[in-house]
Amino acid sequence: QVQLVESGGGLVQAGGSLRLSCAASGRTFSSYAMGWFRQAPGKEREFVAAFSWSGGFTYYAGSVKGRFTISRDNAKNTVYLQMNSLKPEDTAVYYCAATRLNQYSDHAADWASWGQGTQVTVSS
Repeated sequence: QVQLVESGGGLVQAGGSLRLSCAASGRTFSSYAMGWFRQAPGKEREFVAAFSWSGGFTYYAGSVKGRFTISRDNAKNTVYLQMNSLKPEDTAVYYCAATRLNQYSDHAADWASWGQGTQVTVSS
C-alpha cells in the first residue's frame, strides 16, 4: 500500500517561493506516475504537475508552467514541487498523489493514492 506524506507548505508573500516535499513509501514506484494537485476553498481539486517515475513524461498545468517544477530524489523516494513567483491564486491545499502508469490522467478521480495535504497561502 502506498503512503504519501507531504510537508513544506506555509504562508508566503506574492512573488515568493516555496518547496513542497512528498515522502513516498510502500511500493516500488518504477511503474507509477507521481503528481501534485491542489484544491482551493469551494473549488474542485485540480491538476498541477506530474511525471512518470521511469522518466517517460512530465506535465504541467498551464497556470503553473514556467513557475513550478516537479522533481524527485530516487534515493529518498521523495517528490518535490518547487514553486516560484507565487501568486495569490495559487493559494490552496496541495496534495501529493500516486497512480499506476496505465491509469494516468490529469483527473483527480483517476489517482489511487493521496497524501493528507499541505496548506499553501500566498498573500498579496
